Amino acid sequence: MVLYFSSTADPAAVIYMGKDKFENEDLIKHGWPEDVWFHVDKLSSAHVYLRLAKGQSWDSILPALVMDLAQLCKANSIEGNKKDDITIIYTPWSNLLKRGDMATGQVSFKNPRTVKRIHVPARDNAIVNRLNKTKREVFPDLALARMDRDKEESRVKKNAMRKIVQEERQVQEERKKQKEESDYGKVFENARKARGWKPNKVSEDLFGDGESDNDDNVVSNSRYDDDFSDLL
Repeated sequence: MVLYFSSTADPAAVIYMGKDKFENEDLIKHGWPEDVWFHVDKLSSAHVYLRLAKGQSWDSILPALVMDLAQLCKANSIEGNKKDDITIIYTPWSNLLKRGDMATGQVSFKNPRTVKRIHVPARDNAIVNRLNKTKREVFPDLALARMDRDKEESRVKKNAMRKIVQEERQVQEERKKQKEESDYGKVFENARKARGWKPNKVSEDLFGDGESDNDDNVVSNSRYDDDFSDLL
């Protein structure tokens, strides 16, 4: 059984924790990359998790929300609930380290530097009571939920990659088309040059040169004069 709570922080957040150390083992095993783990430092307590929304960063959790998680940890620690001035530690689920030689429910950290701390001076009943009013007992299939989450993430990534590939293909096809059009223009231009084509050739062939016609007339008139000079 997993206990779920709802915070009134903005944006609203999902908080959950295991009922005992055995359920804590399942939470450690099947956590999500979006989860942030909270615990009373150096004391036994519940493992409390915050599930971030997509795109949220654990570095930017609102102080009010962090305090909600801290108060919930303190209230669910037999020794910590009785003490003032305790410390709550929190880190991304992905930073949790679980070795085979560890006791049930015990964890360490892959990188101790990726752990934050918050001081809790005393129990705040207003916060604890507000959260307890939202408590729900759920019996989820944690392994299946994680599997479904991973499938959805994979589907989204594949769709995004497919879109990128399609856009790249369109760009390549457009470039190929432009290159072919450019190459065709060059081939046509080279063919015209090889045939000695000139822009004014057609007009010259069709209409001739006025000066040439006059010259021909002069020659013919001169010959005409020579042919009939004896008769004059």
